[in-house]
Amino acid sequence: MPTPAILAIDQGTTNTKALLITFDGHLAAVGSVPTGVQYPRPGWAEQSGDAIRASTAAAITAALAKASDIQIAAIAISNQRETVLAWDAQTSEPVGPAVIWQCRRSSELCTSLRAASHEDLIQRTTGLGLDPLFSAGKLRWLLDNAPGAQDLHHAGKLRTGTVDSWLLWNLTGGAIHATDASNASRTQLLALDSAAWSPELLALFGVSADVLPQVLPSDSRFGETRGGFAGLPDGVPIHAMMGDSHASMFGHGISAPGMVKVTLGTGSSLMCTTGIRRPSTHGLSETIAWATGAGGVVHALEGNITVSGHAAAFASEMLGLAGPQALTELAISVDDSNGVVFLPAMAGLGAPHWDEKARGVICGLSLSSKPAHIARAVLEGIAHQICDVVAAFEADLGAPLTSISVDGSAARSDFLVQLIADLSGRKVERPSQTELSAIGAAMMAANALGRPIAPSIISSDRSFMPALNDDRRDAMRGQWHTAIARAKVS
Repeated sequence: MPTPAILAIDQGTTNTKALLITFDGHLAAVGSVPTGVQYPRPGWAEQSGDAIRASTAAAITAALAKASDIQIAAIAISNQRETVLAWDAQTSEPVGPAVIWQCRRSSELCTSLRAASHEDLIQRTTGLGLDPLFSAGKLRWLLDNAPGAQDLHHAGKLRTGTVDSWLLWNLTGGAIHATDASNASRTQLLALDSAAWSPELLALFGVSADVLPQVLPSDSRFGETRGGFAGLPDGVPIHAMMGDSHASMFGHGISAPGMVKVTLGTGSSLMCTTGIRRPSTHGLSETIAWATGAGGVVHALEGNITVSGHAAAFASEMLGLAGPQALTELAISVDDSNGVVFLPAMAGLGAPHWDEKARGVICGLSLSSKPAHIARAVLEGIAHQICDVVAAFEADLGAPLTSISVDGSAARSDFLVQLIADLSGRKVERPSQTELSAIGAAMMAANALGRPIAPSIISSDRSFMPALNDDRRDAMRGQWHTAIARAKVS
């Protein structure tokens, strides 16, 4: 008899993965396909909707080829957030590029909205600061600039949405246009209090409700497969959709304030649940963690870092190294950075600073500086950014964090996770599975089916205890704050 399993799709910025997870907590197969990012102008970042679709199909095919005795009980989707696409409802072909979360092309729009005193309305309604990270400005750009978008819009044939909506559309053969509350909460068009599109913000950004997907709870039965996407049979239910950061927090089992997860990927996301809405006064964003049909909306606070793990890839190329692993090996060849500080603000500063005009800074160089010191400073810079957001969480919550848990591809680096423990002065826990976005979405889908996945799929891998004395930590944090000030001045 075939073994029933959840097919979990994790569509990320640099790769798409498909995992087959059985209900007894076994990871039966993984398919992974890289995805490319284009940078057509300084500050712009985009992908191809066709490439996202193709990589998803290829990842599913690869996973299924490794586990022929599996029967798919349901599909779950986790996805890169804030990335927005437009497509033709008749042909299912993309209209313009997928404008990804890192892109800053909507900076001028954000500046004009701020100058017109709209920032307070946006923040009160959505819980999000006025920043090009979020989807609304990117969507406005697509409507104005994507070839054919206006004609399709006037003809009622234009559809838009985040990556989850795009995948759902393709999986269902164009039958369903929907999103979940967690992804919708990152668009800057959703009213958090109602978990529905805000008429005021739609008018402000010039977006018609008829091009947007329906907002549903994260554990909804969003639809069924149709049309043979990736060779899947018709009728397989899509039973969960979540933004990747939200899905990873669900996978961690974080359900109370004070427990914070750190997803270390291309960028980084720190998030904790707050139950009800809890506005931030220290540079964090309000968001919807997830919504379920039975439990309603769960709110959260989040700190987003634009360039995190991507900094290691960037620095590896700049130093002529083979990749992040080579960068780490070079970094651990020295005991410290010799005073060198690297601030990875190549796409601006996210939480808690929110300075879109800031740019990367390397400072503290001397004639004794070596490539190894720069390599170490890059990894320390990733950890310093995490610590800035940890401090903001504690200020907003009014209490020390009770736990920090890490996941994501960069969490596999013992050295990086130890740096986070050292510079934060707190214990950091790492689970046995670091790809928690896909697993968390699979857990949500399994719960919706009434067949929870065995908790054995995730166990504790290692605890990292701080090993840096207070004086050294304070000195390093002081140097970091100096670099932050310089980045903002530049």
